[in-house]
Amino acid sequence: MMMNSPVALGIIVVNMLQEMGISVTEAAKALGVSRQQLHNVISGRSVIVAEMAYRLECALGSTADAWLRMQSNYDLAQIRNRPISIKVTRLAVA
Repeated sequence: MMMNSPVALGIIVVNMLQEMGISVTEAAKALGVSRQQLHNVISGRSVIVAEMAYRLECALGSTADAWLRMQSNYDLAQIRNRPISIKVTRLAVA
Protein backbone atom coordinates (compact mmCIF):
# COMPACT_ATOMS: atom_id res chain seq x y z
CA MET A 1 0.00 0.00 0.00
CA MET A 2 1.51 3.32 -1.09
CA MET A 3 1.31 6.14 1.41
CA ASN A 4 2.48 9.70 1.54
CA SER A 5 5.90 10.06 3.04
CA PRO A 6 6.39 12.27 6.09
CA VAL A 7 8.68 15.25 5.61
CA ALA A 8 12.38 14.47 5.97
CA LEU A 9 13.68 15.70 9.30
CA GLY A 10 16.50 17.62 7.66
CA ILE A 11 13.89 19.88 6.07
CA ILE A 12 12.28 20.47 9.45
CA VAL A 13 15.64 21.30 11.04
CA VAL A 14 16.73 23.67 8.29
CA ASN A 15 13.34 25.42 8.29
CA MET A 16 13.57 25.93 12.05
CA LEU A 17 17.07 27.37 11.70
CA GLN A 18 15.98 29.70 8.90
CA GLU A 19 13.00 30.93 10.92
CA MET A 20 15.36 31.65 13.82
CA GLY A 21 17.91 33.35 11.54
CA ILE A 22 20.62 30.90 12.58
CA SER A 23 23.22 29.52 10.18
CA VAL A 24 24.18 25.85 10.00
CA THR A 25 27.61 26.77 11.36
CA GLU A 26 26.10 28.58 14.36
CA ALA A 27 23.65 25.75 15.00
CA ALA A 28 26.37 23.11 14.80
CA LYS A 29 28.41 25.01 17.37
CA ALA A 30 25.38 25.32 19.69
CA LEU A 31 24.61 21.61 19.26
CA GLY A 32 28.23 20.65 19.98
CA VAL A 33 28.66 18.83 16.65
CA SER A 34 30.68 19.53 13.55
CA ARG A 35 29.15 21.55 10.74
CA GLN A 36 29.54 18.48 8.53
CA GLN A 37 27.57 16.33 10.99
CA LEU A 38 24.68 18.78 11.01
CA HIS A 39 24.86 19.23 7.25
CA ASN A 40 24.62 15.43 6.86
CA VAL A 41 21.42 15.40 8.93
CA ILE A 42 19.96 18.31 6.98
CA SER A 43 20.82 16.74 3.62
CA GLY A 44 19.44 13.34 4.64
CA ARG A 45 22.80 11.55 4.52
CA SER A 46 22.58 10.86 8.25
CA VAL A 47 19.55 9.93 10.29
CA ILE A 48 18.71 11.39 13.67
CA VAL A 49 19.90 8.99 16.36
CA ALA A 50 19.24 9.25 20.10
CA GLU A 51 22.18 11.52 20.86
CA MET A 52 21.34 13.96 18.07
CA ALA A 53 17.67 13.86 19.10
CA TYR A 54 18.70 14.89 22.61
CA ARG A 55 20.90 17.68 21.27
CA LEU A 56 18.00 18.95 19.13
CA GLU A 57 15.68 18.77 22.14
CA CYS A 58 18.06 20.93 24.16
CA ALA A 59 18.76 23.44 21.38
CA LEU A 60 15.55 23.67 19.34
CA GLY A 61 12.76 22.35 21.50
CA SER A 62 10.29 19.50 21.13
CA THR A 63 11.45 16.33 22.80
CA ALA A 64 14.07 13.77 21.89
CA ASP A 65 11.24 11.23 21.83
CA ALA A 66 9.37 13.28 19.23
CA TRP A 67 12.49 13.65 17.04
CA LEU A 68 13.08 9.89 17.20
CA ARG A 69 9.42 9.09 16.42
CA MET A 70 9.51 11.42 13.42
CA GLN A 71 12.70 9.74 12.19
CA SER A 72 11.21 6.28 12.69
CA ASN A 73 7.99 7.27 10.88
CA TYR A 74 10.00 8.70 7.99
CA ASP A 75 12.20 5.59 7.73
CA LEU A 76 9.22 3.23 7.77
CA ALA A 77 7.38 5.27 5.13
CA GLN A 78 10.45 5.11 2.88
CA ILE A 79 10.55 1.32 3.17
CA ARG A 80 6.83 0.96 2.54
CA ASN A 81 6.93 3.26 -0.50
CA ARG A 82 9.80 1.63 -2.36
CA PRO A 83 9.36 -1.33 -4.69
CA ILE A 84 9.34 -4.58 -2.81
CA SER A 85 12.96 -5.56 -2.35
CA ILE A 86 12.58 -7.17 1.04
CA LYS A 87 11.60 -10.79 0.60
CA VAL A 88 9.70 -12.22 3.55
CA THR A 89 7.55 -15.31 3.87
CA ARG A 90 4.54 -14.99 6.15
CA LEU A 91 4.76 -17.43 9.04
CA ALA A 92 1.74 -19.50 9.96
CA VAL A 93 0.89 -21.00 13.31
CA ALA A 94 1.30 -24.75 13.20
